Amino acid sequence: MIKVSPSILSADFTKIYEAVKMLENAGADYIHCDVMDGKFVPNITFGQKMVSDLRRHTKLPLDVHLMIVEPERYVMEFAEAGADIISVHVEATIHLNRTLKLIKSAGKKCCVSLNPHTPLNVLDYILEDIDMVLLSSVNPGFGGQSFIPYSIRKAQELKQMIESRGLAVDIEMDGGLGAHNAKLVTDAGVNVIVAGNAVFSAEDPKDIISRLKLEK
Repeated sequence: MIKVSPSILSADFTKIYEAVKMLENAGADYIHCDVMDGKFVPNITFGQKMVSDLRRHTKLPLDVHLMIVEPERYVMEFAEAGADIISVHVEATIHLNRTLKLIKSAGKKCCVSLNPHTPLNVLDYILEDIDMVLLSSVNPGFGGQSFIPYSIRKAQELKQMIESRGLAVDIEMDGGLGAHNAKLVTDAGVNVIVAGNAVFSAEDPKDIISRLKLEK
């Protein structure tokens, strides 16, 4: 089953309540929260309060993507704010195993994110300990970028790695995704699609989400 996690970063923040209700009505499975610190990526977005405010207004799972250095310093704060899934970048934390244990200790689903150039072998010793892998299919930091083609091969190889170990780990992909390439990435093994501009710029977000799920 394909799930769609629209990025709230593409919403009008002055109308965030309306954006959340639109996503609920349009059939979104998660709300993707891109937290950026201006250091790990060249952009600054929002923090714990935004997640806390979103939590008060929706029952949808909050898929919190920490694009920040030393994410272990803030894991518990985002957990307490209401995150359901917490993603940390392998490139941003020295002690990844310790950080994953911290997420698990908070009772949250655990995800590891990889930048486009990062090889899959960094997952060798922790794949059994996580619920999801997030593959960035653009260089993270800004929305509206073009999809990096080798992300398809990367997803295929990750799917093979997961299946060879008999695991049930989700593969999420973020960056340059829309109805035009949803089947391409899901055929490669992706089962959670992050889409920001594709959903929020659509005349009919419900239709776009259905197409991302390959229901049309």
